[in-house]
Amino acid sequence: MQSLPGPTPGPAGSRRGPAGPLTAAAADVLRILHDTGAPVFLTVHADGRRRYRYWQEFDPRTGRGSCYVALPTAECEALLAAGRITLGEPVVDPARTTYRVRPVRKPAVPARTVRPRSPRAPRSSRAAA
Repeated sequence: MQSLPGPTPGPAGSRRGPAGPLTAAAADVLRILHDTGAPVFLTVHADGRRRYRYWQEFDPRTGRGSCYVALPTAECEALLAAGRITLGEPVVDPARTTYRVRPVRKPAVPARTVRPRSPRAPRSSRAAA
């Protein structure tokens, strides 16, 4: 099985980098990743070359599509290093290893929880003077 060479982890072993603004190319990559109709894959070739790609459906309006489209490797690697995308289980063959690439979903913000009131001790009656 081929090991996956990748971006180096951030500080203290974390894979999350600084949460800065995205470049236009990185925002396009994330937009494509969030489109469930266009699965994105990373192929790591035997020589170490990495290629991120997705299948573009045929668009009858433009007459284009029905082909794989490469994504900018540097942007994808930066998103991977920043923890914005994740890789699925590897599919290995002798010439290459392929991974499904998915966006990291932010955990849903939990709704405000209402804590049950603790039973209070009965109030003592105070006499007004």
